[in-house]
Amino acid sequence: MMIRSATEIDVPGILAIYNDVIANTTAVYREAPATEDDRLQWIKTRAAQGFPVLVAEADDGIVGFASFGEFRVWPCYQFTVEHTIHVRHDRRKSGIGGDLLQALFPLATHMGKHVMIAGVDASNAASIAFHQKHGFFQVAHFKEVGFKFGRWLDLVFLQRWLEPR
Repeated sequence: MMIRSATEIDVPGILAIYNDVIANTTAVYREAPATEDDRLQWIKTRAAQGFPVLVAEADDGIVGFASFGEFRVWPCYQFTVEHTIHVRHDRRKSGIGGDLLQALFPLATHMGKHVMIAGVDASNAASIAFHQKHGFFQVAHFKEVGFKFGRWLDLVFLQRWLEPR
């Protein structure tokens, strides 16, 4: 497996993973599937803002993707980013997510970022444990802030300092 910067040619692989996550999980608080143009614009916007989009590529195609971007748009939040990582359903729990996350840390540090945030559905114990394994700790729990699959969803925020403390 190789981790590299995403290009336009990766959009179909990214889209397939993202739409599977939308349709089958609460990892993304969105119900309508994304379009190819939506994901292409997302990559272009991230690039224009100087933020990375990475893909994990294996012999059987794109098996995961990751990125980070602004946590909030106001200037005083400029040193904080929020990340996203998604792995293809048949390759989850194989270490790909951890490899992608570890690849994001030096990129964020090089950009002068101080904190990385993860927004995780509170019922997703595996994702919370994954983040804790990689140095994140929970800082907030928002009750019933999302609604998907006919039920209210809680959102937790976890954070990690990017430089040693």
